[in-house]
Amino acid sequence: MTPVMTLERSQELFDQVLRSARALGVPDVEATVMAGSHALTRFANNGIHQNVSETSSQLSVRAWIDGRTGRASTNRMTAGAIREAVAQSVAITRAQERDPEMLPLAGPAPGAPVERYFGGTADASPQSRAEAVAEAIQIVEEAGQTAAGIYSTGESILAILNSAGVRAYHAETMCQFSITAMAADSSGWAKASACDRGQLDPAALAGRAARKAAGSREPAEASPGRYTVILEPAAVLDLVGQMFADFSGTALADGRSFLASRMNSALFGTNISIVDDAGHPLQSGAPFDGEGLPRVPLSLVRAGVPEQVAWSRQAAHGAGVDPTGHGFPLPNEYGEAPMNIVMAGGETSLDRMIESTERGLLVTRLWYIREVDPYQKMMTGMTRDGTFLVEEGRVTRGVRNLRFNQSLIELLRNVEALSPSVRACGEEAFDMAVPAMKVNDFRFTEVTRF
Repeated sequence: MTPVMTLERSQELFDQVLRSARALGVPDVEATVMAGSHALTRFANNGIHQNVSETSSQLSVRAWIDGRTGRASTNRMTAGAIREAVAQSVAITRAQERDPEMLPLAGPAPGAPVERYFGGTADASPQSRAEAVAEAIQIVEEAGQTAAGIYSTGESILAILNSAGVRAYHAETMCQFSITAMAADSSGWAKASACDRGQLDPAALAGRAARKAAGSREPAEASPGRYTVILEPAAVLDLVGQMFADFSGTALADGRSFLASRMNSALFGTNISIVDDAGHPLQSGAPFDGEGLPRVPLSLVRAGVPEQVAWSRQAAHGAGVDPTGHGFPLPNEYGEAPMNIVMAGGETSLDRMIESTERGLLVTRLWYIREVDPYQKMMTGMTRDGTFLVEEGRVTRGVRNLRFNQSLIELLRNVEALSPSVRACGEEAFDMAVPAMKVNDFRFTEVTRF
């Protein structure tokens, strides 16, 4: 199956951009082409109530003129709209003050493509999604509960081309299933995503959500305090995902990163190792950055020691280091960030973590996470959709949701056990490959009424 937009069509659009720019006396220009086709089936109260789809494309043009740059975009792929976008980009660029430190457009660099396009996902029909949703609803309904959620499928392309010879192109498909099972006084949740629809099992996710809702009925109240906590992968993702914007050369140079003065020294437990790897089989996304540079694998944390950060081309030039291919599209004020996080796991299963816990809490997921102290990475948030008391090696009952105040630095110093890593989905951070964690001295500060 052919992607929604090919490299050849992207090249045709860029050729129009280049001709229009040269006609205005501007030889240095970059085009970012994005296109996608996305469909979603939404359900609630044990029935499908919405099916929507959208196909869209966007062309974003960036001109470069002697230390100045500006960007303009259009979602119309006509010759007139492209000429207008180029003219706007050039006008914006000429209105800027010259930055003597601004680099010219990037040149081509070799990079390895990744295969993340699956025809069976791209051409998924509303009927196929409806059948999977109906099966999931039946599982929840038979448990005496009410189901709500979404099933989405789609494809997208990203192409970055410039007058210096960059020709970066990536096509991928994506699907996602999320379900919440609701009982009278409890709820359960499960979610997964993949590039290949064949790797998604909505029925299994529905069963997991239903079991969590059933197991947390008539929740007890757990007192605030420090607990041994078993965090399922979604909870791990949404917590640790709050810190990766700090693994940025720009943030480090600006003094905005909690890693300032902490690089290359023991910060976390020795069982914590994290890489950024766009080519990892559990990852998604393009293998190049916003300028078309290949993403270089990074060892962000090795055995508890932060040792590398991401560098855009501009930030790397200022610091006298090599760029790593993690820059955001220019112009921007954030610089760069790692986007393909893989945390090394361990060999302890979730069941074994529970069996080895005398007294603690099992947490399905977290939400409404906010930063309290950026330097200590103190976060606050709440548990949701399945929080359980663990006593003498077994889950004994559900408990009311709790609010936490927890430093991520302290959290990653207190990890007792790790499961094998899996691709995880949450609601507060982008998808990553992370393990479940057993953590000691996790700090809960308040109990909710639900």
